[in-house]
Amino acid sequence: MINLSDRHHCIELIDEAVASGAALKKACSILEVHQKTYRRWSKAGTVQEDGRPNAKRPAPYNKLSTEEWKLIVTTSNEDQYKALPPSQIVPRLADQGVYISSESSFYRVLKAENQLQHRGKALAPQKRSKPNSYLASRPNEVWSWDITYLKSNIAGWFYRLYMLIDIYSRKVVGWEVHETESAELAAALINRACLAEGTCRTELVLHSDNGGPMKGATMLAKLQWLGVVPSFSRPSVSNDNPYSESLFKTLKYTPAYPDKPFESLQAARNWVHTFVHWYNEEHCHSSIQFVTPASRHRGEDVDILAARKEVYLAAKTLHPERWSKEIKCLKPVDGVWLNPDKIDEKADINEEKVA
Repeated sequence: MINLSDRHHCIELIDEAVASGAALKKACSILEVHQKTYRRWSKAGTVQEDGRPNAKRPAPYNKLSTEEWKLIVTTSNEDQYKALPPSQIVPRLADQGVYISSESSFYRVLKAENQLQHRGKALAPQKRSKPNSYLASRPNEVWSWDITYLKSNIAGWFYRLYMLIDIYSRKVVGWEVHETESAELAAALINRACLAEGTCRTELVLHSDNGGPMKGATMLAKLQWLGVVPSFSRPSVSNDNPYSESLFKTLKYTPAYPDKPFESLQAARNWVHTFVHWYNEEHCHSSIQFVTPASRHRGEDVDILAARKEVYLAAKTLHPERWSKEIKCLKPVDGVWLNPDKIDEKADINEEKVA
């Protein structure tokens, strides 16, 4: 709403413009005032004050009375209802033949009285911040790991597959199959993988979820001794650990995955050993320009993609009419983000466009 002094000033400016030869419609449009509004303001030669703030309005016919308002608050604070939300209180009152108001009115009154808080002993939902972002620009900078189940031939019994993956190269850098989950077994696996890859005291980042083996005292002590920086997902957010989840899907959906449960622990270990060799040395990974994880881990992907591009160029030169589009990008993937911020993602996209 525009106050009276501003209306006077607006009328004066419009009148001055019209007196100078401007059209009324144009003058009003510059000030963003409709012609009808201008005429209403200047009606009877005097600018009228806005009467809406002081207008008398009828009270809502369905408004709660003061007694009903107080009764809602009193009822909600009774011992039998103080730990219940309105969605539980209203039906229980109805079962006793009592109706005070609707659930929405209960919620509205409790909110106005600053009593619409988490009720009961259960912890209120907590907002958890996203894990830190890490950029892997070379092998053995950021690893991800998790545990998945492998079916055994005993109903309800599963073998546990521990698996480590380097997110830069997608290479499986460590794995083991056990009958149980424990921080001790996980710590031993991490220790062997770090020794095999030579990553001790290199500020390696190890990301995982919030399971017991991942956050056990033995595991955390081993990471500190190895100089490994731990990183954890948010509870119940699988997207925070996407590389391990994707690896497990590849493992369980590969055609070679057995249709029947594993007959023994050794059978499970033998199959995983075969899978890891295929995955690292033979599987052309789509996220790293269809080179194998092992070749990228060894830094051979640059030469492989360069040679592949020469083959495509030769084929295009031989039959240019068959190539309606440019040769798809065969540039090696530079860096791989773990849980990137949206700003970082946009920056990477912009850099690619500029390049």
